[in-house]
Amino acid sequence: MKTTLLYFLATLLFCLNWQTAWAEKPDFEQIKKNYYDTHPGKGNHGEHWQPIPIQKYWNPKDFYTPPQTIQGEFSQENCVGCHEATTPGAYHAWKKSVHSDLAAIRNIPDTDVRAYKKAKLTEVESNLHELGLLEKDQPLSQVGCIDCHGGLGKKTIDHAKDLIMPDRAACGTCHQDEFAEAESEKEQTWPQKQWDKGHPSHAVDWAANVENAVWAAMPEREVAQGCDSCHYQQNKCDGCHTRHTFSVAEARQPEACSTCHNGADHNEFENFMLSKHGTQFLTMGKSQWNFEAPLKDAITKGGYTAPTCQLCHFEFHGEYSHNLVRKVRWAFNPTPGIADNLNHPWFEDRKKAWVQTCTLCHSESFAKAYLDTADNGTIQGLKVEQEAKSVIKALYKDGLLTGQNTNRPAPPAPEKDDAGGFFQLFWAKGNNPSRIERIYADMWEHDLIKHYKGIFHANPGGYTYTEGWSALMRDYAEIMDEDTKLREAARNKSGTDAKAVSTIGGGSDKTDYGTLLAGFILVILGLFVGYLVLKPKQDG
Repeated sequence: MKTTLLYFLATLLFCLNWQTAWAEKPDFEQIKKNYYDTHPGKGNHGEHWQPIPIQKYWNPKDFYTPPQTIQGEFSQENCVGCHEATTPGAYHAWKKSVHSDLAAIRNIPDTDVRAYKKAKLTEVESNLHELGLLEKDQPLSQVGCIDCHGGLGKKTIDHAKDLIMPDRAACGTCHQDEFAEAESEKEQTWPQKQWDKGHPSHAVDWAANVENAVWAAMPEREVAQGCDSCHYQQNKCDGCHTRHTFSVAEARQPEACSTCHNGADHNEFENFMLSKHGTQFLTMGKSQWNFEAPLKDAITKGGYTAPTCQLCHFEFHGEYSHNLVRKVRWAFNPTPGIADNLNHPWFEDRKKAWVQTCTLCHSESFAKAYLDTADNGTIQGLKVEQEAKSVIKALYKDGLLTGQNTNRPAPPAPEKDDAGGFFQLFWAKGNNPSRIERIYADMWEHDLIKHYKGIFHANPGGYTYTEGWSALMRDYAEIMDEDTKLREAARNKSGTDAKAVSTIGGGSDKTDYGTLLAGFILVILGLFVGYLVLKPKQDG
């Protein structure tokens, strides 16, 4: 009781400090410094891999260099004139964006749902005035090519020397609140150390990538960079706000999340789209909802009749920000370390925050009942996976995995061999992984995660049958069947070896002298009988 009370007081103090911190203007220079100081670059395993050319776009901070094909000093007008012809897609995307004509924002009527952008533009201009990047009282007419790819306020740049690929900090120069909010994800600390500080989140997704041993170990760098194509949100903002339109209306729709949040382990998009929420979005939302409305007004002014990914995950106690982890509980995948601590105040408070989110549309009792169902269903799936894990670990310990002692190459450095390890989803050689390990890898990294994310995103067919529970049962059955076969084969081999020893050596290290004596007598008797039969007859 005392611990709970102390935790409550500490949480209350944190919330008060958090609200005060957000009420104050973020210190851009300090946030920018922290951003670069904590950036992992090539990560802990950097000596094991070298970047390929495409990776300069995923991590421009460390890998981008200006092309040398274009030489000379160029102005904004030069950029527009050239790229209108050479890259018309990029040009027209920018031309249709708010960046190209900020005067249009100033002329938005106050009755328009987009009117909030006028205050946002004033805020941006104020940020630039304070940084000395925009002359005092001077309005910002547009954000052009040079502002993002050369430096805010520059008139010309040397294309072969000064050209940059904008990163988070570049966007944050204007959008300081959003930059600060997104970076604040790094402050998340799990009470029982289930995850490292800040993980999992968009703010450290590049770190999660380059600090992954199997990613660094993969010799197929073009395949490995497929992970980078999603794990670069720590580096840039255009994963959600697509270049060069940077449309907030686009970023508020579920499809904006779909590039990364799909597939075997990041299957949130499929689960959402096949839920009742998703069918509402597909049947009503695409044609009737106004995605120009800010998220806080999505229901009252945007006409939403169901949630989107953004409406749920950006919200916390009625406020919306670019910190998406303030309600995270189960995180990327279920583990016993989480399941065993769900009654801890840290987890309970986050569950209450989720209930508050759900009550935008549902009753509190329904929200509590469904979240309890989702927790318990996830725990039930985790129990199956953990039992299978114990079987895999025991086989490995006993040396009974197929080829374990004869054909099991070690994975490439810096990865270490492990039974049912993560690397076995991305690397294979000889009998590493063995069939049963690959089944288990699919079980924990695919089936269990689909089950968990299906139930929390309210996709009943997905989590109960198609992708979740039924798939867990299938893989559980295959693992138990394979375990029985491997152990029976080991026992049969052991029995055969024992029989062979018994035939050759009498099954004992002791000499059986009685048997030897009987054998010797039989040999002598045989020789005597042979002599009697074969001896020459004497003449009478």
